[in-house]
Amino acid sequence: MNGNATTPLRPRDRRRARRRRGLTAGATGLAVALGLGLASLARGHAEASPASPASHGTRAARGAQDPADGSGRAAGKAVRTAYAGDDSVPAGAGPDPQGPEQTDFSSAFGYSLTHPTAAPAGANDWSCRPGPAHPDPVVLVHGTFENRYANWAALAPRLKRAGYCVYALNYGAAEAAPLKATGDIVASAGQLAAFVDRVRTSTGAAKVDLVGHSQGGLMPRYYIDRLGGAAKVARLVALTPPNHGTTFDGMGLLARAIPGAGLLLGASCPACEQQIVGSDFLRDLNSGTGGTSAGVDYTVIATVHDQVVTPFTSSYLTPGANITNHTVQTYCLTNTSDHLDISYDPAAARLVLNALDSANAERPAC
Repeated sequence: MNGNATTPLRPRDRRRARRRRGLTAGATGLAVALGLGLASLARGHAEASPASPASHGTRAARGAQDPADGSGRAAGKAVRTAYAGDDSVPAGAGPDPQGPEQTDFSSAFGYSLTHPTAAPAGANDWSCRPGPAHPDPVVLVHGTFENRYANWAALAPRLKRAGYCVYALNYGAAEAAPLKATGDIVASAGQLAAFVDRVRTSTGAAKVDLVGHSQGGLMPRYYIDRLGGAAKVARLVALTPPNHGTTFDGMGLLARAIPGAGLLLGASCPACEQQIVGSDFLRDLNSGTGGTSAGVDYTVIATVHDQVVTPFTSSYLTPGANITNHTVQTYCLTNTSDHLDISYDPAAARLVLNALDSANAERPAC
């Protein structure tokens, strides 16, 4: 480990890190508040229009979680069918609108609020054909209350420059909603399944690699384990995923302790409820084989400064021959990346590249 990785933070650097985490935590809170409101409005609209595709998707998702079908596999097929016409699987041949490359989450998130359908630079070039160096296209999966541009405006162009065919979808909310991934995770997995099929058809690739942030690292496990994704995915690289749930700094457990609070949270944001420690969704997903498949390589990248997935060790999967857990601070002790900005952190990006191409792995620069 180099000198920068072992030198303690100076007092001034510690203060800056605290201010930085405070600002991003505030942004998280604002995003959550806005997202809950938008999700409630969308849900009310869907209930008022029972014939809409969204309402059919919600019913299919509820069926997938029906205790009568613990595996969710049969219902998952209905979910995938219900979302086959979603905007995440564009029918037109033209490129998706692209936003500029960014270097930080705040700038990208701000841009996405007024450009909710933007794709990150370098992503969704449907004419791309993988080369022999990187035969598996990379599909980027954003997190809760985020979108494809907010999460991937730095990593997508970096992967493109590295020679990958890169794709990114929006899921879990209406097309025009800037804060997405609030819908039922099983339904979102159906959207991912349809998107992966389109990428494979377009590129001719047999398998894809998935890179996800937060829920975007958790939800693909359901797709892989329950919806046939194991035959179509070579690798899953997950940045700060809530694999074993999160307390949201105790708010999740508090919601469960207050009668009706947990149901209210789930009604406004089903995905939020499903990511809380002890949820039915997580118990089901992590049962049996632990929600992993032997033919897929899993890499988890966590940060000790995660203020959303708490404790940060909830991100880890049980180590195995095909499972690797990383913590950014193992390589760069002074790294201050948190839950929101880890997808913009150069050290984390290096770990992603290493997971995608282990033959050319490099130690992250601090």
